[in-house]
Amino acid sequence: MKSSAVIPELTHTTVLLPEAVQAWLTRVDGIYVDGTFGRGGHSRLLLEHLGPAGRLIAIDRDPEAIQAASTGATRVQDPRFSIVHAPFADMRAQLAELGVGQVSGILLDLGISSPQIDNPARGFSFRYAAPLDMRMDPSSGESAAQFLARADERDIAKVIRDYGEERFASSIAKAIVERRNEGAPVQTTDELAGLVARSVKTREAGQDPATRTFQALRIYVNAELQQLETALSDALELLEVGGHLVVISFHSLEDRIVKNFITRHSKAEYDRRAPFAPSPPLKLAALGRVRSGETELRANPRARSAVMRVAERLDERVS
Repeated sequence: MKSSAVIPELTHTTVLLPEAVQAWLTRVDGIYVDGTFGRGGHSRLLLEHLGPAGRLIAIDRDPEAIQAASTGATRVQDPRFSIVHAPFADMRAQLAELGVGQVSGILLDLGISSPQIDNPARGFSFRYAAPLDMRMDPSSGESAAQFLARADERDIAKVIRDYGEERFASSIAKAIVERRNEGAPVQTTDELAGLVARSVKTREAGQDPATRTFQALRIYVNAELQQLETALSDALELLEVGGHLVVISFHSLEDRIVKNFITRHSKAEYDRRAPFAPSPPLKLAALGRVRSGETELRANPRARSAVMRVAERLDERVS
């Protein structure tokens, strides 16, 4: 199995770099968490602005990201920096092991990085023929191929519909199961892309028919939305008063979760059943929503879908 496509150099252009770091940094001597280190664009810039007493703890579930931070030319050689191999949903437990209870800022740059997409061996992209893996941590959990080999048609359709917002989810799931029943389960990216192309009747101009299905399987295999919900909840406990939560999302499912979370904790709720009862104390203040400017979009088209939301931790005693 070979692909004739030329594989690009595995580099990553950090999205909303100065905007995110400016929002993330609240005091130069604080403790900061980068929950999605990737190739460290945000972390490296934060370290340039952090004072001698400051500290940055990075987290990533991808072993290749850990390697990039720890070895070779891309190694981060700074005594204020440390990195942990874990999903960001384990952020609270990992910080507790390091003796950290409160932090000044948390950054989550969600989704998938360019090196993950552009490396055929990872199985994230339909542009190359490769094993259908899609795990951000290849040492943990089941691959996309393993899921498709054991799940029933209804569960496959639900994943593709719910996480890919794919209106042809049932047709795609049916084709996957029929192929499996014929003794040829889907095992590679090109097999899945071809099957989806034959099952999808129409598609938006400029979008590959497999885009939504690949997104859905990646989100499911990595439990991305569940991980996000856990991390947001933990952020409320970890952030010190005045600390900032910065989240960059790349599709509507992620952004909706972040938006609703910030709204829920930054706006007073009116209870019709008890109209004169005091509202519970607010935990966050919404500080804004930021999108990439035209200069960044020209240099990095992948930034087009990025949405950054920022919130500040409030003192519940006075809110």
